[in-house]
Amino acid sequence: MTSDRTSEPNSPAEEDPAAWFTIMAKMDETWSQLVGQQVELEQKNSALEEAHELIASVFDSMSDLLIACDTTLRIVRCNRAAQETLSEDVPLVGQPLAILIAPDSPISIETLSRRLTDRQRLEDQGITLKTPSGTQPFSVNSAILRDSHHRVSGMVLAARPLGELRRAYDELDRAHKSLQQAQTQLIHAEKMASLGRLVAGVAHELNNPISFVYGNALTLRRFTRRIETYLSALHAGQTPEQLAAIRREQNIDAVLDELDGSLAGITEGAERVRDIVADLRRFSSERRAHDAIFDLGQIARKAVNWVLSTCGREIATTLDIAPELKVEGHSGQLQQVIMNLVQNAVDALDTTPDPHLRITAHRQGQQAILEVADNGPGFTEDIAHRIFDPFFTTKPVGKGTGLGLAICYRTVHEHGGTLQAWSRPGQGTCLTVTLPVRARGENAP
Repeated sequence: MTSDRTSEPNSPAEEDPAAWFTIMAKMDETWSQLVGQQVELEQKNSALEEAHELIASVFDSMSDLLIACDTTLRIVRCNRAAQETLSEDVPLVGQPLAILIAPDSPISIETLSRRLTDRQRLEDQGITLKTPSGTQPFSVNSAILRDSHHRVSGMVLAARPLGELRRAYDELDRAHKSLQQAQTQLIHAEKMASLGRLVAGVAHELNNPISFVYGNALTLRRFTRRIETYLSALHAGQTPEQLAAIRREQNIDAVLDELDGSLAGITEGAERVRDIVADLRRFSSERRAHDAIFDLGQIARKAVNWVLSTCGREIATTLDIAPELKVEGHSGQLQQVIMNLVQNAVDALDTTPDPHLRITAHRQGQQAILEVADNGPGFTEDIAHRIFDPFFTTKPVGKGTGLGLAICYRTVHEHGGTLQAWSRPGQGTCLTVTLPVRARGENAP
């Protein structure tokens, strides 16, 4: 008896059990990959959320007003400062930017639209925005926003109230003016100190010739009275014997012998005063005569004499100055430089038991070298690199402004020279001025 039921084909697993295990392994591998990708995706989403939160926190914590707009200049996002400053109740997001710009604003909504179309930024431009308390000026910067495909997606504005900028500028301006005023006062004090030394030296220089003129003038007055007595007797018709007696009594012969000398003395004293006044005029001249040639040694001697005559103490001084050191420039300015250097050396010798000052000037090649050296306490290496800095001084408060050497340094450099300082503690100080000399045979005008 035959059966009508046909036999069913065997499944792959029944035919080959190994195939079934292979399918299960592939399913496990696929499932593991899906789980890993899900975990990675969740981690990335978490990091992205943290980044968004950080950006939002930074965005809202900024004091500047930040407003992001789309391509139609409609606000898509703003920070807390913008919301609180520009609107009290109505959210700014979704509003057109045009409602925030005042009609009289230097930057209009049309200007912003053109900048967006032309892909141009704004940098520190003035804009007037509407606020609940009225219009307020701001300084605005803008940048073009782009999407992931680098297509323009809008514009972001960063605005800062001009009141803060003006307040900061005013504070800076006040500080700058205060500094300028202090600098002017210090420079004025240094000029007055230099002027005081100059006046004292000039007074000493003028005292000698004026005293000479005054003494000879008194002598001439005595001579005049004796001559008047003799002439009166002569005109009165007295006898020759009487006239001879009066001539001997008034010592007329000696008066006539000394008369020419007294007049020459007055002339010499007046010429000396004239020369000093001429020197002062050249000294005080502000005109920078580059073609003026003068003897550096001559003005050095004069500067040393003027300072030492008013220092109030005896200082052993050695002058070793070569003749005919012709240099070109402003003799008055360089004389002031030498006076300042000598005065600094004299000040440094205040506490030195046996003060000694040495001034040398000689020619070396095409340079004139002048040195002002003292045997004072000197200074250390940490001071050496600051000695020519403006307002730096080692003198006590009230004794110096710290501008003397700085002015000397600038003046010497303006004449094409150099000013250097050398010192060792306990070995004194030496300041060296180097200036270009004129070629041989050139004379001062």
